[in-house]
Amino acid sequence: MSTNRQNGSLYTSINNKVATVEFGHPAGNSFVAELLDRLVLELEKLSENPNITVIILKSEGDGAFCGGASFKELVAIQNLEEGKIFFSGFANVINAMRKCKKVIVGRIQGKTVGGGVGLAAACDYTFASVNASVRLSELTIGIAPLVIAPAVKRKIGIAAISDLSLAPTEWKNAYWAQEKGLFSKVFEQMEDLDKEIDFFSQKLSEYHPQALEDWKQVLWEGTDHWDRLLVERAGITGTLVLSEFTKKALSKFKK
Repeated sequence: MSTNRQNGSLYTSINNKVATVEFGHPAGNSFVAELLDRLVLELEKLSENPNITVIILKSEGDGAFCGGASFKELVAIQNLEEGKIFFSGFANVINAMRKCKKVIVGRIQGKTVGGGVGLAAACDYTFASVNASVRLSELTIGIAPLVIAPAVKRKIGIAAISDLSLAPTEWKNAYWAQEKGLFSKVFEQMEDLDKEIDFFSQKLSEYHPQALEDWKQVLWEGTDHWDRLLVERAGITGTLVLSEFTKKALSKFKK
């Protein structure tokens, strides 16, 4: 367990072979770099825990699921190295989710944007609320969703990610996300979602742990190069964020 309002919060509870990891931040459950680092370490630890079989990933509250990366930290980037480190945050989380030996089930209760869409895409199975609309807003601030693109493209395909990313001011609703494959199931009521996710996760946790681990490796076949690819993409994005175009775009949002 770790908590600090400015640095965000991260809680883990374990019940009947199911670990529930809950992250939170007062700014729409967005991620500061430190919180991303803590999530990576937590996922790596749970991956090696022989007493659990399934991980539920959720965020706190009943509002946004994830507001992406911290806007405050984004506008504070001063040089290429800082930019690469900043954008490597979600790269490291996606890679930790990809390599995690446990099946990760996402609980998406509300809007998710930018890196949050990448987080949802890196889950192995997702339960979403009807309120869980999605948006890739990166182009509006002069960058592109380069780091999360491989995870999102793997889930929804090139046509859908083109649709989502090239209309960066447009929210796509939860049923669109389900139709494209980002969400597995969508629920009108949160109580129904929570009841179903608990039943599903407990049932999943009763299966042979080694069979689940082996099958997850098959589901993620062809992604071994992501350790290098996502960090390279972080470097490219770090260069973009230092451009005059992006600085002007960010200054408008800052105001």
